[in-house]
Amino acid sequence: MGSRSELAVPEETVLEACGETELPKFGVIEQVWDTDPIPAEQIPERAGNAVENLALEDIPEGGEVAVGVGSRGIANLPLLVRGVIERLEDLDYEPFIFPAMGSHGGATAEGQREMLESLGVTEAKVGCEIRSSMEVVQVGETPDRGVPVVADANAAGADAILPVNRIKPHTDFDGTVESGLSKMMVIGMGKQRGAKIAHEWAVNWSFRNMIPEITSQLLESLPIIGGVAVVEDQHDDTGHIEGIRPDGFLDREAELLETAYEIMPKIPFDEVDVLVLDEQGKDISGQGMDTNVIGRRPFAINEPEPDLPDIKRIYVRGLTETTHGNAMGMGSADFVHEDIVTEVNAPDTLINAITASTIRGVRLPPAVKTDRAGLVAALSTIGVIDTEDLRVIRARDTMHLGRFYASEALVEEARERDDLRVVSEPEPIEFDNGQFAAPSPQE
Repeated sequence: MGSRSELAVPEETVLEACGETELPKFGVIEQVWDTDPIPAEQIPERAGNAVENLALEDIPEGGEVAVGVGSRGIANLPLLVRGVIERLEDLDYEPFIFPAMGSHGGATAEGQREMLESLGVTEAKVGCEIRSSMEVVQVGETPDRGVPVVADANAAGADAILPVNRIKPHTDFDGTVESGLSKMMVIGMGKQRGAKIAHEWAVNWSFRNMIPEITSQLLESLPIIGGVAVVEDQHDDTGHIEGIRPDGFLDREAELLETAYEIMPKIPFDEVDVLVLDEQGKDISGQGMDTNVIGRRPFAINEPEPDLPDIKRIYVRGLTETTHGNAMGMGSADFVHEDIVTEVNAPDTLINAITASTIRGVRLPPAVKTDRAGLVAALSTIGVIDTEDLRVIRARDTMHLGRFYASEALVEEARERDDLRVVSEPEPIEFDNGQFAAPSPQE
């Protein structure tokens, strides 16, 4: 049996099949955003102040508080968590952290602890114990369907539970609440079993209805004192921190979701011929690539795809370090680089796919050994388009879209728009042994 790298097609084979292909020149475009991020040095205090707004009166004196932290790449996460922990300790409570990340980290206690460490959340940095376990307890069931409601055993045994999470649009469904505190409690706090239950039932009962109902069950059954919600700006910097009490929990999260939708970074063009992404990963999006950004949702259960943007081909070059080989969502790409094939952690990726009931999301697209082969293959399968009219973008990932490489046609369009700025003029693409010589576009 050959090595994984043998699955990747050599550049010469691709070029011979595609014939002579003229590549577009790349300039750099920057999106013009008006943001007011919270300075890093203020984040611990602001997070602590958010804690003060929660239902602290429900915690017994000296009580244990289980602080839920997930696996997403949230800006300033260690500072946010440290601020929450320090304020709880100042108030004479006994906080500890538990991973609230469903099946991530290979659905193992040690794997989830490692996920937190890779995000900078360690016992030394945040100043409290991390209790990582996959054990859950059933705390109720939904009234109509009888769906079991489960929660992390360590969290359920504490005197209070406090999730900390970012509010943002979800990649797989649309609803009044999507990715945020409620989903963290239903799926993240439910560990692998809870995540599996939720995704199985979502086949016939949509997430948009399930998440609010199970959240209500959890709020009734467990000592949840509210949550610390974060909204990030277009540059993925911390823009808003707020403590949400249990009363009005779902309503306020829905309002913050509307804000997140309004400022979500997007590709600023409705039609793109080829999108090149340098990385994908679970820290970028649950599906590796944000489906709201790429306009594709091929693996969602009973959910429509976004209308825009319309992207003909997607080529992905690699995985983020923090995803630890979890290539969930790579099936959204049309071509991938050899690096994805060699770096993928097959067990973790499959466990995630089984848990989420989205097996097609981990299908391996055609793999190529070089960037030139990936770009040529993509361009050769979109029809006949003059080179000067090609609409091509190369970005770091779907979360960092403030600055990106763009072909000449898009650069010319950007000159006429107030929301875009041309940073550098188009130049021929440079390769080093077939790989892009230029680094990822930086914001």
